Amino acid sequence: MVAEVLAELAELEDPKTRAVNERHGDDHGVNLGKLRALAKRLKTRHDLACRLWETGDTAARLLALLICRPKAFGAPELDTMLREARAPKVHDWLVNYVVKKSPHAERLRLSWTADPDPVVASAGWALTTENVTKKPGVLDLPGLLDTIEAEMKHAPGRLQWAMNHCLAQIGIDHPGLRTRAVDIGERLEVLKDYPTPPGCTSPFAPIWIAEIVRRQSAQ
Repeated sequence: MVAEVLAELAELEDPKTRAVNERHGDDHGVNLGKLRALAKRLKTRHDLACRLWETGDTAARLLALLICRPKAFGAPELDTMLREARAPKVHDWLVNYVVKKSPHAERLRLSWTADPDPVVASAGWALTTENVTKKPGVLDLPGLLDTIEAEMKHAPGRLQWAMNHCLAQIGIDHPGLRTRAVDIGERLEVLKDYPTPPGCTSPFAPIWIAEIVRRQSAQ
């Protein structure tokens, strides 16, 4: 079955899609809409997902994350998978589609946030950002702002992006900390000049916070 699925993924390969994805560090050429359609047809098949993951192929791993059973993975398995998932899209889907649904999410969040590998640490920060909205009681929000203020400016790319998202989410979800979050963003100027397409919100935290709060107030 693995060979059949890999053959189908190979048929979906498109050179133009690959060229676009490779600019973002993702080494595959399968349109994600077509990948999701294949996953919908296969449905949940955890054993197949594990075997697809083991191939190391990026498109196969993305498909695996769509057809796996998130709660079936143990914490050590998820930790190993994250450290293997160097392609940004695989890393993102693993965290968002699998780890966030896992009973081990909090344990992994604490472990990953303190990890010396900045890519692993970025996953911990992504889970922390989820808690900013859904489980703020488990967090020391002022302490998080202290860490962001001290470390975000010089953090490596993906870790910096994850910390910036956390900063913005604190400012959006917690009015009492909004002024400080905006002030940190303004002083550090992280992603201030990030090119933003028309109609999209800038990732610069002060602009991001102001825009989302404005939208929420207008509802």
